[in-house]
Amino acid sequence: QVQLVESGGGLVQAGGSLRLSCAASGRTFSMYDMGWFRQAPGKDREFVARITWSGGNTYYTDSVKGRFAISKDNAKNTMYLQMNSLKPEDTAVYSCAARMQGSSAFSSWGQGTQVTVSS
Repeated sequence: QVQLVESGGGLVQAGGSLRLSCAASGRTFSMYDMGWFRQAPGKDREFVARITWSGGNTYYTDSVKGRFAISKDNAKNTMYLQMNSLKPEDTAVYSCAARMQGSSAFSSWGQGTQVTVSS
């Protein structure tokens, strides 16, 4: 498994941007599919975006398509989530997760970073 640490959260006004980072330990980072999830107060955790181990394919939940971009730098053992045109409804704790390629479930999770978007 890999250990994951998120950073880059904060407070931003609606329409602003933030870039989240997810730093991973371990030598096999390049073999992992990675994802971002978020959980707003009183709500279940939801999928935001994911990227395949090679970085060749990305997937997004409908509400962030065209605004968020996920990327992965295997040389730096880091994944990113660029968030543009932020909305108050994007406010949540964002967590990164990893799963070995070919696995169905994300098995490694970070602690999360708070993103707050003010109106």
